[in-house]
Amino acid sequence: MVKVYSEMDKNKLNHKITFYDLISKKFNVDINNIAVCKMNDKCYELNNLVEDLGEIEPIEFNTELGMKIYTRTLQFIFIKATLDLFPNAKIKIEHSISKGLFGEIIKDSLLTKNDINLIKERMNELINKNIPIKSVRMSKEEAIKVFAKYNMLDKVKLLEYSNLKEVKLYDLDGRYDYFYGYMAYSTGIIKAFDLIYYEPGFILRSPKQENLEVLPEYKEQRKLSKIFLETERWLSILGVGEVGTLNEKLSSHEVQSLILTSEALHEKKIANIADQIANKKEVKIVLIAGPSSSGKTTFANRLGIQLRVNGLIPIPLSLDDFFVERKDTPKDENGDYDYESIYALDLELINKTLIALMNGEEVNIPTYNFITGKREWNGKKVKLPKNGVLILEGIHGLNPILTSSIPEENIFKVYISALTQLNLDNHNRITTTDVRKVRRIVRDSLSRGHDAEATLKMWPSIKRGEKKNIFVYQDQADAMFNSTLVYELSLLKPYALKELAKVKEESPVYEEAIRLQSILNFFKEVESSYVPMNSILREFIGGSCFYEY
Repeated sequence: MVKVYSEMDKNKLNHKITFYDLISKKFNVDINNIAVCKMNDKCYELNNLVEDLGEIEPIEFNTELGMKIYTRTLQFIFIKATLDLFPNAKIKIEHSISKGLFGEIIKDSLLTKNDINLIKERMNELINKNIPIKSVRMSKEEAIKVFAKYNMLDKVKLLEYSNLKEVKLYDLDGRYDYFYGYMAYSTGIIKAFDLIYYEPGFILRSPKQENLEVLPEYKEQRKLSKIFLETERWLSILGVGEVGTLNEKLSSHEVQSLILTSEALHEKKIANIADQIANKKEVKIVLIAGPSSSGKTTFANRLGIQLRVNGLIPIPLSLDDFFVERKDTPKDENGDYDYESIYALDLELINKTLIALMNGEEVNIPTYNFITGKREWNGKKVKLPKNGVLILEGIHGLNPILTSSIPEENIFKVYISALTQLNLDNHNRITTTDVRKVRRIVRDSLSRGHDAEATLKMWPSIKRGEKKNIFVYQDQADAMFNSTLVYELSLLKPYALKELAKVKEESPVYEEAIRLQSILNFFKEVESSYVPMNSILREFIGGSCFYEY
């Protein structure tokens, strides 16, 4: 929806009209559906003053950007409502789970279902009053005083280590808070939400962007929840609660200890997964799946080493070698080859090969030529020894169609992802997607010749493929592995900032590049010399003993 507001001249601009008032008067749209405005390739919140002429594009809430603003606004309303009722409470919004945000409320007494109901009632009061949300700019020192008064030491530490001179806070009916990202004009834009008790905390639920009036079906994800709890325990062991405390440790003599302990937690978890596999004598195939930039290659190699410790011989197979020939590759809705479809793989050949290997036969393995788009037989032969285990890594590893002819008891499935637990502060999450984007930007620039703009442009396609082919099967995994390392954004920061700075202002992904830069700038850098050669992060920055560029 694009409008041109050209009748406004410089004299009228002096009248200090906001985007909210301008759209309300000049556009035939429901103002409560508008999240922000885009003008001359820049985004503006609705309470911003119009200070230039140009083409204005209202961005609605039923877009990816709009949905992020909707969720962020809902979080602010929740924080305000909670602190209205429990002024001394500490609120921690931790991670995404079951189509919502999980968090905890720490107060004098344990959180109860009745507390959650009271907070929900207060949220509805705030939404029904349609209270404007103001933005206020102040110096970093002034903002630190505000949060010190609130006893929000997580925000104080975050700002103390930042290079910011000025901070934009949001004001909701006298409650100030900081959020990295745009905010809606008022509380009244919220159409649907839910707040449920989820021991020991809560889940704050939002609608999907396709329909803001209806909440999606609630599906519990216990396996994923356990992984987040495990990661929370890891952070407790490391003594890191959020970015502020991480920066404190990176500024001290504890750097090497922090990194080595983080890596040791990874190694212990991988060893535990290898033990699970070894204890199931009937397992002959290990399938490893996860979204882009999860560190699957390094994980598979490290798991292989731990399987050897258990007396097993890992035999790696690449699913990439089992692509059908290009002429037989299925096509997507745009008529392009869909290499991410499971039917881009020769499922019959995969199952035939796996059955033969499990029967002790020596099998010819093809090699797929990505240049010619043809399968080649170059004499590569594989035989599975008596104590051997096949390891297959790829995006379709958890899809039951992949190994439909293989008995379930012979298969062990592992889901791996960078499931972020460390947040900027108690109210600002760093999403799993953001961490994987930064990983991918760094690796693409170093090993694949792609700049940050190209990586960010292809991300929507990557995301669609993951949603369709990976996330729907994650609960079927026998084991889950969180590949995030607490110090990784500190390590990746200089590599990523260098690439993100190259994204030009006129680029369609410029706003996203700026957003990622704003997150990274909160992190104190750490030198790569501290990082072990077998670390998952070496897959992205180079120097890995497993990953070849």
